[in-house]
Amino acid sequence: MFIDRQRPQPAPRTARLPWRGGAMAARCVTALVGGYAAAAVLATLIARLLPGDRAEVTAWGMTLSFLFYAVIGLWCFHEGRLARVLAAVWGIALAGGALLWLLGVRP
Repeated sequence: MFIDRQRPQPAPRTARLPWRGGAMAARCVTALVGGYAAAAVLATLIARLLPGDRAEVTAWGMTLSFLFYAVIGLWCFHEGRLARVLAAVWGIALAGGALLWLLGVRP
């Protein structure tokens, strides 16, 4: 007649890793700041390397920079490995900046 209702057992507690919040903060900073730097470098490289009128290729670069920034930002949170995110985003920003420095100003 009586139904034996036991209290549900709580889920086992796992130890909270101390670096977990730091990893998310690094991912956020990389997505925001690194994504902006990488998108700006890519837009500048497009404006610098594409043939054509300076104003037109600059407009194309700036238009595509919004797409680059969105894709990089979304990928930063999609990718499972933080090291790969850091290396890719900051690598694009630094390598692109070095390439722009080597190219110099546009004649």
